[in-house]
Amino acid sequence: MNNSTITPNITEADDSHRAKTQLSFTAATAIAIVFSVIGLVGNVIVFWYLCFRIKKSKYTIYIINLSVADFIFLLFNIVTLILFIHTLTSTNPQAEWKDPFLIFLEIFSKSGQYSGMFILTAVSLERCLSVLFPFWYQCRRPNNLSIIICVSVWILGCTESLIDNLVCPGEAFYVQTTACTAVQIIVFGLAIVICLPIMVISSFILLFKIKRTFDDQYPQKFYIIIILAVIVFIISVIPINFVWFFLYFKVLKSDVAAVGSFFGSMYCLVLNCTIDPYIYFIVGNKWKKKSSHSIKDALERAFRTEDDENDDSNSNKTSNTSNQSNPASIF
Repeated sequence: MNNSTITPNITEADDSHRAKTQLSFTAATAIAIVFSVIGLVGNVIVFWYLCFRIKKSKYTIYIINLSVADFIFLLFNIVTLILFIHTLTSTNPQAEWKDPFLIFLEIFSKSGQYSGMFILTAVSLERCLSVLFPFWYQCRRPNNLSIIICVSVWILGCTESLIDNLVCPGEAFYVQTTACTAVQIIVFGLAIVICLPIMVISSFILLFKIKRTFDDQYPQKFYIIIILAVIVFIISVIPINFVWFFLYFKVLKSDVAAVGSFFGSMYCLVLNCTIDPYIYFIVGNKWKKKSSHSIKDALERAFRTEDDENDDSNSNKTSNTSNQSNPASIF
């Protein structure tokens, strides 16, 4: 979503319709801000509990980073939307400082957007590999793999955002410079050609795993979380990638299509980043065995996997063995 490319078009509405147009766009933007605030609250809660109240695991590290990515996107998106409202209602909508400030905001918001996409891809792929190759996964997986992957995808996401916003700002987007065209193809390829197939294939494998185990026991909630997060991502984000790709290459030529793409992008990206923490809460409370409704219990159930259960079982066995071998432990 490139706010700096769409804002000038919106503020040049016909005088006879200007007031009505400004009111409609301001209301739509304000609603998006409300949803963004709701998403901020959810992601802060998830981050707090997973960092300070719940035992960390190889998968909660991914979710912590995903919450940070979503938080960064929503925070800077709120500032961008407030600036957008100011542009609609200000007597000086074309202030010189706005374009550089918009680029600054979009560098951070897109860093969160792209990094979140890569983190979701990574956790989907790793969980899929744990199902396909359990022996290798248990014996060969490096202990700090989650940290290494998260650092790598943050570097990749931030780099992609910098290149996207610095090489392809508003003017270059309209003129279709060679460098901007290359950037648009790379951004589209990373999302559609690489991340999307990995997420879809991984989700189908996890669905097959759930189908096989559902008759014997409740499925692992973390499988369901990954699948739901991927589905939300595919429904909300992937179509917008196609729309903006077509918009860049002038397949969609009208101003109405540009404005619709702007608001469609805004709402879809906000939805994707807002709904994830509430998926964790809902799935964590589903099939609960306890009457407790605390957030901590819900998140613990949501992110508990068979690996954690095996670790707890092994630690209990080790503890019992040590107690039995030490006669003094009975006193």
